[in-house]
Amino acid sequence: MSPVNSTTDKLLNPFQRPRRLRRTATLRRMVRENTLTVNDLIYPMFVTEGEAQLVEIASMPGCYRYSLDLLLKEIAEVSELGINAIALFPVIPENKKDDTGTQSYNPDGLIQQTVKAIKQAIPEIVVITDVALDPFTSHGHDGLVDENGTILNDPTVEVLVKMALSQAASGADFVAPSDMMDGRVGAIRQALDAEGYINVGILAYSAKYASAYYGPFRDALDSAPKFGDKKTYQMDAANAREALKEIELDIAEGADIIMVKPALAYLDIICRVKEATNLPVAAYNVSGEYAMIKAAAQMGWIDEKQVILESLTSMKRAGADLILTYFAKEVALMLI
Repeated sequence: MSPVNSTTDKLLNPFQRPRRLRRTATLRRMVRENTLTVNDLIYPMFVTEGEAQLVEIASMPGCYRYSLDLLLKEIAEVSELGINAIALFPVIPENKKDDTGTQSYNPDGLIQQTVKAIKQAIPEIVVITDVALDPFTSHGHDGLVDENGTILNDPTVEVLVKMALSQAASGADFVAPSDMMDGRVGAIRQALDAEGYINVGILAYSAKYASAYYGPFRDALDSAPKFGDKKTYQMDAANAREALKEIELDIAEGADIIMVKPALAYLDIICRVKEATNLPVAAYNVSGEYAMIKAAAQMGWIDEKQVILESLTSMKRAGADLILTYFAKEVALMLI
């Protein structure tokens, strides 16, 4: 085919034509700067008590609360798809919650028994456990509360250390403090090392914002705060420099992986964090981000598959090495 010689092309005659590298799908793949792979994905999963329990979360279509027997089957499937890691979150019944979250460090608690069963059945999967009190407290906050409603930092850290140690004893590969209490990463690292758990890593929720995107997740765990909000411990959505401060502190205290949460509305933070550290950077594609895509797709307003892939690729482009996403299983199937 002879080249097109339009009058416009003759007049422009640009020396650089970037479109040359976009001409075919093969060329586009060859020069692609960021590629999403299954190795980037961490699958957050919800575990509940009982047997044969599979309860869809209304605000998160396609996501479920699993009893342990069905959770193990699901984990076996996602492992076969090449997903390397899961992040566990417990659904605690109201009658087991109290003001101080004592079930969080019960050696026979839901998370502890779940981790033991997973590591026995599918030892190769990396198990990440959440270190925060909100699923376990009757008030729904991530920390202990005094009579004035103030979230107490240092007493909370003492409980978080117990929680992390109990998870490590159960076989967790990583503990993930998501509470945003000051000093908790260092306290947990010191305690883990003192008890001989030197190979248990810390994935720190280092820049976790007080976000409106968490609503469906709180539905999933029935863990919404019963009073007030979480703005005295989670970060102000308007701040960027503060994220770098939090990251620096967590690295100094012994974090192995650092995380920004949420992801899509905080791509600039992911980018700045990536430039500031050589540690792996994780991003959490949170429940509200998931729910919005699912809702728009159900209405027929978007191409669901393409929007999912574009959204996760944007996180990689911003600098995320790992992505926690409820789309993990769907994406793994897309990438086969």
